[in-house]
Amino acid sequence: MTTYYRPILQMFGPKPAGALALGWCWFDQVEVLARNAAPQIVPARAIPAAALDRLTTPRAQIAGMTLTTPRIMGILNVTPDSFSDGGLFTDPDAACTHALGMVRAGADIIDIGGESTRPGAQTVDHVDEIARTAPVIAAIRASSDTPISIDTRKSQVAAAALHAGATMVNDVSAMTYDPAMAKITAAAGAPICLMHASGDPATMQNDPAYDNVLLDVYDFLAAQISTATASGINRDRIIVDPGIGFGKTLAHNLTLLRGLSLFHGLGCAVLLGASRKRFIGTLGSAPQARDRTAGSVAVALHAITQGVQILRVHDTVETQQAMHLQMAMADQI
Repeated sequence: MTTYYRPILQMFGPKPAGALALGWCWFDQVEVLARNAAPQIVPARAIPAAALDRLTTPRAQIAGMTLTTPRIMGILNVTPDSFSDGGLFTDPDAACTHALGMVRAGADIIDIGGESTRPGAQTVDHVDEIARTAPVIAAIRASSDTPISIDTRKSQVAAAALHAGATMVNDVSAMTYDPAMAKITAAAGAPICLMHASGDPATMQNDPAYDNVLLDVYDFLAAQISTATASGINRDRIIVDPGIGFGKTLAHNLTLLRGLSLFHGLGCAVLLGASRKRFIGTLGSAPQARDRTAGSVAVALHAITQGVQILRVHDTVETQQAMHLQMAMADQI
C-alpha cells in the first residue's frame, strides 16, 4: 500500500524550534495518507528520510528563475476561442505589446498558447498552432530576455517555439497526447511542466470521476515524472501542475486546492493555473471570466500559503500586488 505525506505548511507566526523549511513556508507536522485508511497527523521528523528529503530539498532554478519566492507566469493566448481572452491577441503586435506589459507589471515568465484547451475546445492542427505562436515568441524574444513558456500538447509546436526563443514547455497533457514531447524537450535541455488532465478538452468535463482525486492526480504525475526522467529530462527541470478545471468537478477542484502541499512530495516545483476558472465564477457569482479577478487572486494567495512556486495568471498587476503584501506580512520581504 502506497503511503503519501502532505506537509501541513505555515507561513505566518513564530516558527517553532526544529521546524523544517519548504521554500518560504515551514512545517513540523505531516498528514499521512493512504487509500482505504484514515489520515493521521504525525511529527514531520517521524516520516521516512527519503520522503522528508523530497519535501525539504530546495528547488533548483527553472528557466533562469530562482524559486525562493513565488513566481508569476503571465498568460498570453494567441487564440480566437480561449475562454477568457480569446480573440484579443491574435495580432502578433498586440500579443507582443501585451506580453511586454505583463513583464513590466511583474510577470516573471510569459506562457504563450495557440490552442484553446477550455472545456469543449477542438484540436488545432500543429501547422496553424505554430503559425500563431512562433512569430509572437520571436517578437517578444527580440525585445526582452524574459523567460517564455510554450503552452502546447504537440512536439512539433514545442520544437518550433524553442527554436523561436521559448525557454520551457508547458504540456497540459503531461506528454500523453504526443509521446515525442519527451524526446524534443530532453534534446533541447528545456524544463517542462507536466499537468494532469482527465480526458481530451472536448470531452473532459463530461462527468469526470476519481477513486480519490488527490491521490489519483498525485499518482498520475509521479508516473509521468518517471517517463520524463527515463527520457533524459532531469527531475530538477520538471514542474508539476494538478490541472485545476481539467476534467474536474467543483468538488474535485476544492479537494485539490486544500491538498496542494501534497504535490511537493514529488520533489519538483509546483505550478497552479486556476486563474478565472469556472469554479471561481460559480462560487463567486461571476458568470463572465473577466469578472473573476478577485476570486483568482484569493486562490493565488492560498496557493502561496501552500508553498506553490509558480502562479499562472491573467491578472498580473493584481496578483503581484497581493503577493507582495502577503509576503511582507509573513516577513518574507
